[in-house]
Amino acid sequence: MALKKGSLESFRNIGIIAHIDAGKTTTTERILFYTGSSHKIGEVHDGEAVMDWMEQERERGITITAAATTCYWKDYRINIIDTPGHVDFTIEVERSLRVLDGAVGVFCAVGGVQPQSETVWRQANKYKVPRIAFVNKMDRTGANFNRVLDQMKSKLAAKPLALVMPVGEGEDFEGFLDLLNAKKITWSKDDVDGKGFLSEEIPSDMNDDFQAARSAMIETLADCDDQIMEKYLAEESISEVELRDAVRRSSLSLKATPVICGSAFKNKGVQFLLDAICDFLPSPAEVPPMEGFDPAHEDKKLLRIANKDEAFSALAFKIAHDPFVGTITYTRIYSGSIKANQSCLNVVKDKSERIQRILMMHANKRSELQEASAGEIVAIVGFRHTQTGESLADSKNPILFEKMTFPEPVISIAIEPKSQADQEKLFESLRKMSWEDPTFRVRTNEETGQVLISGMGELHLEIVVDRLLREHKVPANVGKPQVSYRESISAESKASNTCERDVGGKKQFGQITLRVYARERGAGNEVIDSIKNSQLPKVIKEQILKNVPLLLQSGPIAGFPVVDVGVELLGAEYRENESLDLAYLTALSMALQEAFKKHSRNF
Repeated sequence: MALKKGSLESFRNIGIIAHIDAGKTTTTERILFYTGSSHKIGEVHDGEAVMDWMEQERERGITITAAATTCYWKDYRINIIDTPGHVDFTIEVERSLRVLDGAVGVFCAVGGVQPQSETVWRQANKYKVPRIAFVNKMDRTGANFNRVLDQMKSKLAAKPLALVMPVGEGEDFEGFLDLLNAKKITWSKDDVDGKGFLSEEIPSDMNDDFQAARSAMIETLADCDDQIMEKYLAEESISEVELRDAVRRSSLSLKATPVICGSAFKNKGVQFLLDAICDFLPSPAEVPPMEGFDPAHEDKKLLRIANKDEAFSALAFKIAHDPFVGTITYTRIYSGSIKANQSCLNVVKDKSERIQRILMMHANKRSELQEASAGEIVAIVGFRHTQTGESLADSKNPILFEKMTFPEPVISIAIEPKSQADQEKLFESLRKMSWEDPTFRVRTNEETGQVLISGMGELHLEIVVDRLLREHKVPANVGKPQVSYRESISAESKASNTCERDVGGKKQFGQITLRVYARERGAGNEVIDSIKNSQLPKVIKEQILKNVPLLLQSGPIAGFPVVDVGVELLGAEYRENESLDLAYLTALSMALQEAFKKHSRNF
């Protein structure tokens, strides 16, 4: 399709997602090289990757924070967010996918669909993000393209649509057969930067394999697209343009995932990945309008269309602190436009925010913009109140977008400054870091007075401590990690308990019958009142219902919080002048303990 340069249709907002060490950052570095954004290929193992700009990333050879950049390919502007693959930093993937229009799932041709691949794929499913898949490391010993396709079906419940057929695998990998354009694409071993690939007609000795692979592609497309289905059943010829359009429709409707292959480290296949990004992933104009609601009337739904002339609306999805410009708020603009030195409304907090500067980010480097509009991802300097996941809008046309949800921390360590003089600096640094990262929490233990920091894993907290020492210059003593366990149950059980005792010569009586049952992971706890035909006074019943959540804070195995369970109160016996709320609370506690011990588990 003909594109007007700089038009909304020419934008692609994409994320690179994958398991750790699948080659996300290496692939992104090649994209920057072939698009002319970098004049030298940065290597992760040399600590020279442009996108891995933090010292901690370069030392460890892993991505820790999602880095944004912009590049241009042919007539398209591609905004890329390179996300981490380590499970400790999964929040970076979550908040990036929340604002992106498309994604590239990178899979190792040897490792296939790995655990974190499944996690990021589910996150993309959650936000209904169209994807293409890049099977990387085809030159590695043990590479198997078809095995990756099978694992995508079995582990991800995806419908892979192979657009290529590899020519050789492992050390014999030369290139691939392009099933759409009917070409053989190969790279010379002497070609260092991968720019000089060879495109030729399909050799006669490969024609049978090519026709079989192309037929399989058309059959998959026919399952996803009615137009191809009609021609397929009528046994009519299908043109390359019709196939390409059908691949795009299938990708945008989430019915299929186009798959190509290559070796980013050996500079093979990345140009075709760029073509696939432009051809098969949506522009901001092609995604459904953003849904929200009127903050004054939560039952009133509102829509924002990706159009420069609409009222301004945006979502702040990441906060960072830059030593040179201060707090930076990464923002996805959904509608309208903004200019430097104007104001907007933080809809969540109902506070005005001033836009001092608008920046286009290239990892940790930046260029200044005077204006930004719908479809763009920019960094804004000047916000004082805005946090991750909060909605921004024109003050006269506010809209509140769905909030972002963040996982709870799973591990904690104690931390203290090495000297009293550093205490204030430590708390200020921890406050800034928790502002940046919603999965990083800081609290003070009321019993011990210790400052505890919590995160998603040991590596997460290791990076936090390292940043405290290097960036914030705060020397600190750190305790051993402690896992934040949770308790739950695996099945339903019932229990009844009676508390009957003399206290100070006065009888106290309370009897409770209840049922506990397991709920889905992440569903939370619930309490159901099914006590019927009881003379139990309302004030005592309210006390019982109020105390169930409090009792769930300490489980029967090791005293950890109980999660994802339901408690149904089935009955309570009452005796005039003897039934007191203290006796019922004792009976409630004992009944819960008895019911939980039958099927309890911790994790």
